[in-house]
Amino acid sequence: MNIEKRIRDTVIRYLDEKSLQPFPPEALQIQDTRREFSGDITLVVFPLVKILRKSPEETGKIIGGYLRDKIDWIADFNTVKGFLNLEFSKGFWVKVLDELSDSAVPGSKEPMENQPVYMVEYSSPNTNKPLHLGHIRNNLIGFALSRILGSRGYQVIKTNIVNDRGIHICKTMLAWQKWGKGITPEKAGKKGDHLVGDLYVMFEQHYKKEIESLVSGGMKEDEARRKAPLMQEAQEMLRKWEAGDPDTIALWKQMNNWVYDGFGETYAELGVSFDKIYYESETYKLGKEIVLDALRKGYVYRREDNSVWADLTGEGLDEKLLLRSDGTAVYITQDLGTARIRYDDYHFDRHIYVVGNEQNYHFQVLKIILKKIGYPWADNLYHLSYGMVELPEGKMKSREGTVVDADDLIGEMKKTAREMGDELGKLDTLGDDEKKDVFRKVGLGALKYFILKVDPKKNMTFNPRESIDFNGNTGPFIQYTYARIRSVMRKAEERGIPVDEKPGSGYLPNDKEILLMRSLMRFPGVLDDAAEMMNPSLLANYVYEIVKAFNQFYHDYSILNEPAVEARRFRIALAVQVEKTIYRAMYLLGIDLPERM
Repeated sequence: MNIEKRIRDTVIRYLDEKSLQPFPPEALQIQDTRREFSGDITLVVFPLVKILRKSPEETGKIIGGYLRDKIDWIADFNTVKGFLNLEFSKGFWVKVLDELSDSAVPGSKEPMENQPVYMVEYSSPNTNKPLHLGHIRNNLIGFALSRILGSRGYQVIKTNIVNDRGIHICKTMLAWQKWGKGITPEKAGKKGDHLVGDLYVMFEQHYKKEIESLVSGGMKEDEARRKAPLMQEAQEMLRKWEAGDPDTIALWKQMNNWVYDGFGETYAELGVSFDKIYYESETYKLGKEIVLDALRKGYVYRREDNSVWADLTGEGLDEKLLLRSDGTAVYITQDLGTARIRYDDYHFDRHIYVVGNEQNYHFQVLKIILKKIGYPWADNLYHLSYGMVELPEGKMKSREGTVVDADDLIGEMKKTAREMGDELGKLDTLGDDEKKDVFRKVGLGALKYFILKVDPKKNMTFNPRESIDFNGNTGPFIQYTYARIRSVMRKAEERGIPVDEKPGSGYLPNDKEILLMRSLMRFPGVLDDAAEMMNPSLLANYVYEIVKAFNQFYHDYSILNEPAVEARRFRIALAVQVEKTIYRAMYLLGIDLPERM
């Protein structure tokens, strides 16, 4: 039932009947009624004031009266200044629930013709360290956004770029050669990404000592960083890698494979996946070709030291290095190649980079350079810039090994879920495997929801204990409400009460039920907004709103013990719709729901 369209069309009909000035329907603003006013939906009448040549209050009364006469489900109205608040009849809400019950997948939208292709890049790890808390936020935002976009009918390609080459990789390789003593993940009893991360920290510790020694000898710190023996060796290893030195390539492949295996385990735990994975070691080659072609055409220039730069001063920026003096590629070189390859592969209509806000300048530069060298599709690139995630004790630092490891955090969340579940004692009747599955879903659900309920653009502080609270705006609270509804349905079947998703027509809902249905009606619009604004937090907080409304209703009214058959039938149908909506919303967020808690 397209309520807004019906209201707009009826207002336009009134203007036509009165031979008043034509008015575009889309200019009529319709919004939710503010809580302090009586009504179910509000029409802003200010745009009509000049046409009717009446005051806002009089305009509201005229339009409200006409709508009440022409639309049978508008029972009453009131005008507050320029806001016309429309009240629906109780019978209308029965029709709403009846229509909602016809949808197998709440909030779904029919696939579009010639579906626009949206490519969403997320994760983008470096192969010199394991995934950490920041990567978790990245992956969860990207995966949830991909599902939300898919629910609106877009064709979505989930992609990842693995930064598997460069100076940071050479640092870990050099550390393994110098201090690794032939260590492997199997010998160390560690995941491969953790072992390589340890080597990276080891390199930085030795490198820091070399810098301190050079500085104490009178060298400036910037010069010491460049001339430290370890950095010189790492740079030489990078040159060997780009030259295809067999021994260097063999070690690189071996260590990267260790990391890939580790990443795969973490992605599986998080429940995220990709349709296509690209590797910087492959895409940087095309990036270098693009830069050299742009050099020949005069779009970029070469300095005396042989390095290649783009002059962006005309765009209000500075000059950007594209190739070092020794011919090796930099980070943006790879991104130029990756963008071109992806467009050639999929001809995307929109490319969304889910990358932290510390890279805002990088993506601004990337887009300008691509346009400057002749790629019109660069206008379709969008940087979803998300804020940093910190712990209560402050920021994390990779080089110092003080990051919160993703695997450790996932394990800690499952452990905390088990401890809290044991305290509550509600799962005592379940077997060990069932309990383990519930604790996994609750622990990960707490982690995912706590992160996704925050607007991506905002910085956030992750508090593990707070996230797993069974009360308030948390994943476990939502999961518990879902499990509560599933319990009601199981009890209904045990008692032989039909679990009919159709509400019937012999019952008029109360205010708490209407409030709940009003929230259910908003689901498609919330999904549209979340997709358009690329903001999964809109959906996360909407689910919490639904859960709060259901619990208020459930606290005051019985479902299965209601003696009136029609009322019980209506409430069962309403509970089923709430259950389906919670399930669908949490699925789009990538959060699993336990049947029992």
